[in-house]
Amino acid sequence: MPKASLPLGNLRGVAILLILAFHCVSAYIVTQPTHALAFDAPPYDWRAFPIIDSERWLGFDLFCAFAFLYLMQLMFFLSGLFVWPSLQRKGWMAFLGHRVWRLGVPFVLGVFLLMPLAFYPVYRVTAVDPGWPAYWAHWTALPITPTGPMWFLWFLVALNFAAAVLYRLAPDTGRILAPFLAKTATHPGRFFVLIVVVTAVAYLPLSAIYSPWKWVGIGPFEVQAAFAPQYMLYFLFGLAVGSYSYDRGLLDANGMLVRHWGRWLVGSFVAFFVWIIATALVMKVPESPVAVLQVVGDLGLVTFAAAACFTTTAIFLRFANARWPVIDSISEHAYGIYFFHYLFVVWLQYALLDFAAPAIVKGLAVFAGTVLLSWVASVATTRLLASARPLLARGATLLGAPSLADGRFSETKFSD
Repeated sequence: MPKASLPLGNLRGVAILLILAFHCVSAYIVTQPTHALAFDAPPYDWRAFPIIDSERWLGFDLFCAFAFLYLMQLMFFLSGLFVWPSLQRKGWMAFLGHRVWRLGVPFVLGVFLLMPLAFYPVYRVTAVDPGWPAYWAHWTALPITPTGPMWFLWFLVALNFAAAVLYRLAPDTGRILAPFLAKTATHPGRFFVLIVVVTAVAYLPLSAIYSPWKWVGIGPFEVQAAFAPQYMLYFLFGLAVGSYSYDRGLLDANGMLVRHWGRWLVGSFVAFFVWIIATALVMKVPESPVAVLQVVGDLGLVTFAAAACFTTTAIFLRFANARWPVIDSISEHAYGIYFFHYLFVVWLQYALLDFAAPAIVKGLAVFAGTVLLSWVASVATTRLLASARPLLARGATLLGAPSLADGRFSETKFSD
């Protein structure tokens, strides 16, 4: 087993917790809208702010900004790490079948079964008739298909298809990149500069057109317009790093990335403050040079995203080499926790709307409840699938699909 497997597993578990925390505390940020948003009114911004609580805490704003700017880039990087070895083991056709079965099917179930349940409280906040029949009539009349966090699944399927096509056409890509990837152990800064330059070229033109929270797409296939190229690129960066090795090159536990983790950490905070200061000046100082500050802020954003991904990876490779029982279990059930969590986030935020407590208390309560309930739901689903394994295997064989008997729902870790 590669030495980096345990630290990367711990990193995956912590990343999932951070995503849950981001969604859990978003109802309590100062920059939330001042009132609940109408369910039927375009542009349907309740998709980004499903529940709006009157209790606010500025600390949650800073945390959400920090997480928003890099967490999904990190998730796509981690997802890409394991793809090339999986393609080499399974072949491109079996790999694609596995991806469609493991990600595509849950995407459909999540969008059309789980999300209507998750967004029901959003309707109830402003509804005249809060009953389910009235809600369902409003839901089916929407000109959009709200996907919540399920967008990640379809986008990941699309990226996996692209990786399979690349492997089919150029199976020696990993070997061709090996000389460059080997140098990242001693010169990670060069790889970092490459990432910043490429992502800046992709992000800056789009950021001038779309706000960071603007979604585009057709039906349920939506994605953040400005960030989509970044997500694709980070997946490709992960694909390249993973094609070389989990414990060589950039992921070498004795390499310069890990040895200089402190420098990367300081650099991350510097880039974050460049972004936040430039953004604050644009919003608060009317006479400021907006165009210049927007470019500075955008450069700070892409630099921070890359630096934060490098920092997080380095810290976990350096300090997370032990097995942490709780994080280990969360990592094992990461896919299931991600799949179920939004249902519990929105309902718990809704349940606490009239509860008299500070924002920090509400946010922590929603987070604790969401982690526990999502964890239980994932474990229960795993056991249900295990008990139904013979029937599922037989059905999958008849349909020509990969069998669920070779793994558990919780073990689809956005990777293998």
